[in-house]
Amino acid sequence: MNNLVQRIEVALPHVETILNPAAQDFIRALEQRFRPELDELLKKRQDRQKQIDQGIFPDFLPHTEHIKSGTWQVAPVPADLEDRRVEITGPCERKMMINALNSGARVFMADLEDSLTPTWANIISAQMNLIEAVRGTLSFTSAEGKEYKLQMDRRLATLVVRPRGLHLLERHLLIDEKPVSASLFDFGLYFFHNAHELIKRGSAPYFYLPKLESHEEARLWNDIFNFSQDYLQIERGTIRATVLIETILAAFEMEEILYQLKEHAAGLNAGRWDYIFSLIKKTRNHDFTLPDRAKVTMVVPFMRAYAQLLVATCHKRGAHAIGGMAAFIPSRKDQAVNETAIKKVTEDKEREAADGFDGTWVAHPDLVPIARRVFDKALGANPHQKGKELKAITVSAQDLLNTKITGSVTRAGVENNIDVALRYLDSWLSGNGAAAIHNLMEDAATAEIARAQLWQWIKFSAPLEETDGAVMTRYLYEKLKEEAMLKLESPDNHVKEAGLILDDLVLSETFADFLTTKAYDYLPD
Repeated sequence: MNNLVQRIEVALPHVETILNPAAQDFIRALEQRFRPELDELLKKRQDRQKQIDQGIFPDFLPHTEHIKSGTWQVAPVPADLEDRRVEITGPCERKMMINALNSGARVFMADLEDSLTPTWANIISAQMNLIEAVRGTLSFTSAEGKEYKLQMDRRLATLVVRPRGLHLLERHLLIDEKPVSASLFDFGLYFFHNAHELIKRGSAPYFYLPKLESHEEARLWNDIFNFSQDYLQIERGTIRATVLIETILAAFEMEEILYQLKEHAAGLNAGRWDYIFSLIKKTRNHDFTLPDRAKVTMVVPFMRAYAQLLVATCHKRGAHAIGGMAAFIPSRKDQAVNETAIKKVTEDKEREAADGFDGTWVAHPDLVPIARRVFDKALGANPHQKGKELKAITVSAQDLLNTKITGSVTRAGVENNIDVALRYLDSWLSGNGAAAIHNLMEDAATAEIARAQLWQWIKFSAPLEETDGAVMTRYLYEKLKEEAMLKLESPDNHVKEAGLILDDLVLSETFADFLTTKAYDYLPD
């Protein structure tokens, strides 16, 4: 019989509630049933990477033509997920959750992944916060005595939870001396503790699924959903999942992903930052060099093709298409910064609405009314625009891989990537996975782009715009990183450790798949 144990003996509130014997039995059942298949799918990711390294680039699947030519539709959307015009995201931290649920957004994505540092304390408190949020009892009192409560007399945002990706482990919990899957752990505990309560309250368990790379991985999640619903004697099809299309490989299998999840599918999301990172990662051994991060916008060729294909795919199959993140954090002091940023946010949301997206993401409550005005104008009284007739598009494999972008690598771009990566890693190691940096709410995705570009620019000796003949080198990176660390490092932060992690990621001959797996080893527990 498998033995489930807590590896880290830390006296934490709520551990016995979250990991009660029945919950442990459910996690054990998920591991026994799905871990072998999950591990095999992760091996397939490695095999696919080897093919790309050899020059066999992604393409649309020829053997799934029967799926793409069929007339199937995803299941009808539940009432509280029908209107998703503005969604707000953030970690499962009490104050942030309360503000997000009260924000006026239609949906709140409570994040257990890229914006949450996975310390044992954070993970356990996040699950407890979710339990209280579902029951309407979540509250918080600041050090100054200010009280925060859910406004139960008004419509709260519909709760959607993002578990960690399939590649991650929860090292604090072991079965037969092996860490459990972080995906199964996050999904399983939220589902086990809240599914019946959500149904009783007229909702259901809703999820965002991150970093999928194939329709086979979507099929695994569908099997997990069916097993879990059967386990708790809940009708199949009760769960709804929105898939983040944030890997280049998933972009070639959007229809197949929806098909595998069709009785549980709610839509697809354009996870733009991870998508850029994924393109760099997957083409690591080929010169698909991108310019400064700021120049890789949603209107460059490969991002434009991706967004248009996502909308067309969703609406063909009756699913919601959700747009990307507006990460701006309004300044309380600099109105000029706000005016410039809000203009850019508005233009970005207007482009998404014109493209046919049914909703969009924001990172801060103050952006909710800005995004809502744009989508109110586009949708009117309709909850979405799936029926809107759009211009017919044809997207080829070459379009999705077209990185020919006006712009270049600049010294300022190099400095910015180093600065953002160090600041974010410092925040992450301090236990905060959602970091306010230069008026932007950053999570692991933007730090991934920053370190990936640094690695890419060094590997391919990217020309620097300012100086004739100058190229990006290891020496320049080390020089600029040391300068940045001198400005940032203090006895109270983790910048020194952040520098070590960044060196490991940027200067390695091989490309590390995920920043968080490297940084995990530096967490105190």
